[in-house]
Formats: sequence, structure tokens, C-alpha cells
Amino acid sequence: MIDGKKVLAIIPARGGSKRLPRKNVLPLNGKPLIAWSIDAALQSKYIDRVMVSTDCQEIEAIAIEYGAESPFLRPNDIAGDLASTDSVILHFIEAISETIKADIIVVLQPTSPLRVSSDIDCALELLIKKNANGVVSVCECEHSPFWSNVLPDDGNMSEFIKDDVKGKRSQDLPICYRLNGAVYAFTTESITHNKGINNSDNVFSIKMPTIRSVDIDHALDFKIAEAILADK
Repeated sequence: MIDGKKVLAIIPARGGSKRLPRKNVLPLNGKPLIAWSIDAALQSKYIDRVMVSTDCQEIEAIAIEYGAESPFLRPNDIAGDLASTDSVILHFIEAISETIKADIIVVLQPTSPLRVSSDIDCALELLIKKNANGVVSVCECEHSPFWSNVLPDDGNMSEFIKDDVKGKRSQDLPICYRLNGAVYAFTTESITHNKGINNSDNVFSIKMPTIRSVDIDHALDFKIAEAILADK
């Protein structure tokens, strides 16, 4: 609880993954990937309950083993790889609304195992301080997007770098940030009103270091996370 408001963490974790099969249960430095997010949530100063939304009995069992709640399996219409995070979170809020009331929802994607409890707590503290609808985590871009562009079908590079960027050193370019997917803290009212997580004028960012911003989507991401944890 923070400022008298109840906080619920929801970890959305489906069983299927095309690019990295069974990634949410793969062992990372001695425990399943999803367990890292459960641990971070349980260690938060402010989160009252930690719940996992899944369509997979194996994930459900692991979630309970590591201290989270998993009150039901997702229905089939939001269990596939085309189901959006918004649809999953909205369904979950509606499904528990009669028995569990939460003023703030923290969405923690299980693919961000290096996020720590202080990242979550900083987001919640900023949410209260700003009287915001939401707070999302970002990190500095590993490579400046000013050096990026789409390519035409023939691969011609003539328009790839804009004229106002040509000749500049990377350190002379503005610092850019990206969503890192680690923390989304929103008021329940905002999520239900906007039909999901919505970046508006009353949504703010917290900056996380890039080393804690690994988002596991491919096998290489998994190896990077393993290397960072081994180095610690």
C-alpha cells in the first residue's frame, strides 16, 4: 500500500512463445524466468498482492511455488499470441473485481528479469508524487535512433541519414530513450477508462539503467541476461 492506496501487481505470462519456446519457464541463473519478476514484486515496499495471468498450468504451478497467486487460467480468446497485454489486463481486472479491489495496477512483464524492487517502488512513488495516471519505465537507447531509418526495396543509402545529422559525432546527438517494458504502474481507473495502458499528458517516465533493461525475446537476450547475472 502507498498513500492509502492498494497496489496489485499483475504478471502476464502465456505458455507459448514462437521465438524462444517456453521462455517464461526457462531456468535463468537457477530459477525460472518468471520467478525473477515475482521476487521483485514480492520485495516491493508497496505492492500488496502479486498475481500471475497465464494460460499455462506449468506457469501457474511455478507462480504459486514462488509465492504469487494465480486464481484462474485465461480463457481461450485471450490465450493466443495475438492477444494484447491490454486485453489480458482488462480481463484480469474484471475477473477479480468482485473480490479484490486495487487502486493501482503494476504490470510486470516476465521478460524483464533484471528489474529490481526499487525500480517498482520508484515508479509508484512518482505516480503518487505527480498524482499521475501512470508511470512507465524507460532506458537510454543503446544506439541513437538518429543513425537509423527504413530502407527502400533496392537498399539505396542516399536518404538513410538525414542532412542535419550527417557529419555529427554520436556524442553530439540528443540522448534518446526507449520503453524497456519493465514497469508499468497505472491507476486502475485510468486503465479501465482508457481500455488499457495509455501514454497521455498525465503519464510520466522513470529512467532505468540499460543493464537492468534486458527484455528477453530471443535466445541472445537470454544469454545476455545470464552473463549479467553471472557477473554480479
